[in-house]
Amino acid sequence: MLSSALKLTKKVCSIKSNGLIRNFTTQSRDYAVVDHTYDAIVVGAGGAGLRAALGLTEKGYKTACITKLFPTRSHTVAAQGGINAALGNADQDDWRWHAYDTVKGSDFLGDQDAIHYMCKEAVPTVLELEQYGVPFSRMDDGRIYQRAFGGQSKDFGKGGQATRCCAAADRTGHALLHTLYGQAVKHNTKFYIEYFVTDLIMENGDCRGVVAINLEDGTIHRFRSHATVIATGGYGRAYFSATSAHTCTGDGNAMVIRAGLPCQDLEFVQFHPTGIYGSGCLITEGARGEGGYLLNSAGERFMPRYAPSVADLASRDVVSRSETMEIREGRGVGPEKDHCLLNLTHLSPEIIDERLPGIRETAMIFAGVDVTKEPIPVIPTVHYNMGGIPTNYKGQVITQVDGKDKLVKGLYAAGEAACVSVHGANRLGANSLLDIVVFGRAVANEIEATLAKDTPHKPLPPNAGEQSIANIDAIRFSNGTRSTAEIRLEMQKIMQRNAAVFRDGQVLKEGVELIDKCARSLITDLKTTDRTMIWNTDLIESLELQNLMTQAVLTMHSAEARKESRGAHAREDFKERDDVNWMKHTLSYLDVDTGKVTLTYRPVVSETLDQSEMETIKPFKRVY
Repeated sequence: MLSSALKLTKKVCSIKSNGLIRNFTTQSRDYAVVDHTYDAIVVGAGGAGLRAALGLTEKGYKTACITKLFPTRSHTVAAQGGINAALGNADQDDWRWHAYDTVKGSDFLGDQDAIHYMCKEAVPTVLELEQYGVPFSRMDDGRIYQRAFGGQSKDFGKGGQATRCCAAADRTGHALLHTLYGQAVKHNTKFYIEYFVTDLIMENGDCRGVVAINLEDGTIHRFRSHATVIATGGYGRAYFSATSAHTCTGDGNAMVIRAGLPCQDLEFVQFHPTGIYGSGCLITEGARGEGGYLLNSAGERFMPRYAPSVADLASRDVVSRSETMEIREGRGVGPEKDHCLLNLTHLSPEIIDERLPGIRETAMIFAGVDVTKEPIPVIPTVHYNMGGIPTNYKGQVITQVDGKDKLVKGLYAAGEAACVSVHGANRLGANSLLDIVVFGRAVANEIEATLAKDTPHKPLPPNAGEQSIANIDAIRFSNGTRSTAEIRLEMQKIMQRNAAVFRDGQVLKEGVELIDKCARSLITDLKTTDRTMIWNTDLIESLELQNLMTQAVLTMHSAEARKESRGAHAREDFKERDDVNWMKHTLSYLDVDTGKVTLTYRPVVSETLDQSEMETIKPFKRVY
């Protein structure tokens, strides 16, 4: 570790090394900087980050895990329903059936090589988690309990509902996260807790590390490494109503965007059918997997009209659109007729207490409802980002040069921050926890295969990190007319209104204009009030808003450009899927200085890893 001081002159940044101290000064303001060197660094300590960090530490790499939250407060802790794996404990199952359901659920935008890899690796991954100590619920014979979940079938869609979702009551993410953190501590992973990573350090197109702020004392830290893993989660808080924690601000995606690299498929935003009306808190799909069902104002169980074969266990995009149509047609519940009901009253209190204890508690706190006596008011709520940093199934980040894929040396991504793409246009429930552990592990395996231990480090570029520190300084002393909260609320309402469950060309065009104007306002009008560096939440929330805004802009532009309906992207002016013109991934770039958006496209991987093991699934019309 090297302490330095970085000296910023009025507009020109310079770094002067005095052996241990660097000064970075701007307009007479000094920033203390500390340098670190690791074989690998992982940004984020949710399920993907912890699994990657644990794997790297186990393999003998000097690894640091940098996180803006205490690890067990990461948003993985809020995952409720479970993790898919074709264990076959409750019924006959096959990982190829799971892969078929995932491809179908993705509305054929998922890459079949990555889906092949994930679904095949699901069984050993879940058994490994069991050996790590994840306290799964149990069947009577002691095997891992599995429940039904949406979009899951047997025999390639011909055999009825599958029972594939491995669960720890309705707190599976909580159980998984705490177990992985315990294992990481056991293996002496080095954690930098409550450090906010601001930017990547890039040199000639390669990733050399990251810049971060220590929230506790305001020092700036530069981390040099051979491998940088982004595992920072999604950006649900770009929307007004979301199941996401307020910390889900897509920090890693934004770092990649600022580095001039693309994000992929950001137009695909999943609305969960059962967020609690008013608060947006999640009610797991497991509630419907255990037998719960949706009702309209007439008391009708309406999902069989929209999905005759699976009813309430259709994929999430289908159920969310069905609810929205019920509300639009005047069959919504409540004085405003603007939500639906989730009924669990027919389930025994014993079943609820055993399998859905958290749901009972959440419904009472946030809806004032005793689920054994009355239904829960619910509404489709932003839940998950299918898009993110483009990677291959090994977790290596991809960019494009002259229309051809190129790996970004030293940069990896996993979890919701990444777009592998196993989820395509719509994620199946309980594939998210699977995604984070399978690809967190895959990243560690790929780094082991390509990075020799004790590889020497070359020096960082002379002024590495100066732009990031200059941006911190500019935000810290912003003196405009609008607060961070005011601009953030404007952004969230634009996204909620103009990029919703159903989308339309004119509404999206208006959204593009509005979000671009909002992004310019963030640059020109922002006002912050806390000028200190110690635990400056005003500064951090402003940096998070910068991160959210980059993705909000690209989401709106990407959605306006895609002239079809596919998965979670449902357009009323283009109601059908268009495989001829639009079976391709969107790559979106943003020039953060000018606000210019550039969209390009790359093909979907339609071939599996091994045709003899699993044949390619040809596109067909998706119905449930």
